[in-house]
Amino acid sequence: MRKGLKLGITRTYAQQKAFWGFLYVLPWLLGFIFFFLIPLISSLRYSLSTITANAQGMTIEFIGLKNYIEALTVNTSFNRTLTESIVNMVVNVPLIVIFSLFLAVLLNQKFFGRSVARAIFFLPVILASGVILSLESTSLIQAVNDQNAGGSGAINAFSSFELQRLMLEAGFSESIVLYLTGAVDRIYEIVSLSGVQILIFLAGIQTISPQLYEASKMEGATGYEAFWKITFPMVSPLILVNVVYTIIDSFSRNALTDLIRETGFTKFNFGLSSAMAWIYFLCIAVILAISTFLISRKVFYHE
Repeated sequence: MRKGLKLGITRTYAQQKAFWGFLYVLPWLLGFIFFFLIPLISSLRYSLSTITANAQGMTIEFIGLKNYIEALTVNTSFNRTLTESIVNMVVNVPLIVIFSLFLAVLLNQKFFGRSVARAIFFLPVILASGVILSLESTSLIQAVNDQNAGGSGAINAFSSFELQRLMLEAGFSESIVLYLTGAVDRIYEIVSLSGVQILIFLAGIQTISPQLYEASKMEGATGYEAFWKITFPMVSPLILVNVVYTIIDSFSRNALTDLIRETGFTKFNFGLSSAMAWIYFLCIAVILAISTFLISRKVFYHE
């Protein structure tokens, strides 16, 4: 007993930090094991099996990779929806990140009504909450949204057509023109998905020391030069954070998640839905790994 007490008293500072760190992380670790790791292993087991429900409960029979083969070859809607989700992510993520950084720089300026402007751009995040989404299922609000979507769609189509014609006449590349006109058509979607990213960028910009901007102004730097030499490098770690967040957010709510949910809980084909979910999970993991590897090489960390 005394020996154990003596060992506890002579514990080094690094060991004490490790002990208290583990103690603080323990609630998250338990939640990860019981609420994520165990369901993850169960879903992997379901994806390799066929599940039938009877009076005695569920019967799980191992069938190997048949569910994965069916998802990729037989179920044609899965391949089409997966491809559309990845293409939408590739198009939307750069637009959302660039738009968020641009708006964060503007909202960081001193002008009358700055707080109201910040609240307006964060409002779509509040409107995307569960309560508002449940209200959208009512007939009145759905009819209003459909009417507004039809009107705005016609306006966006006309404006993007004119923009496309002007840019092609100016000599821009056709691929660049199609991408920018696609951004015009997606403007509502981009604004509605940029609230959190704007907030993260705004918080990062406000942590930059004002002395850096004062020194650059004394040296005769313009606002354009100050942005590329000070603001952009200092918020580059947050660009990586926002890219990862936007990728995950774009994959968490789309037609593919609805298809997986419908396959499992409407058609009660839990094996096939689990296989679809695992394919989707692996695609997201690969995209995140590639994005993190490419962007982290250009990130600047101020020490």
